[in-house]
Amino acid sequence: MMMYILILPMTIISSFAAFLLKKATTNNISLVHLLKNKFFYFGGFLYFLAMVANIFVLKVVPLSVSMPLGTITYVWTLIISNKFLNEKITKKKLLGVFFIFLGCAIIGIFSINK
Repeated sequence: MMMYILILPMTIISSFAAFLLKKATTNNISLVHLLKNKFFYFGGFLYFLAMVANIFVLKVVPLSVSMPLGTITYVWTLIISNKFLNEKITKKKLLGVFFIFLGCAIIGIFSINK
């Protein structure tokens, strides 16, 4: 059960990593600028942490469960992009979030009761 709980922070870390990499490439996308950008390294470090957490999860949780539950990353990304990048949350995006939660709930219910 503990490994299922580790999926949540893993997805949050992964979403913040994507945000930081986006922030690293916002102004200037030259290779020199990217290599000098602190957000590039911090985002890469967070992706590394998420990958290590994912390895621990995969040791215990079946891949057919952990990968679908990992889609919660998209929900965090939607929230982060709205709060920090002022991206709009549309009805279509909310519908997508609903289906992500629905799918995760169904997979969670059937996998935990085994």
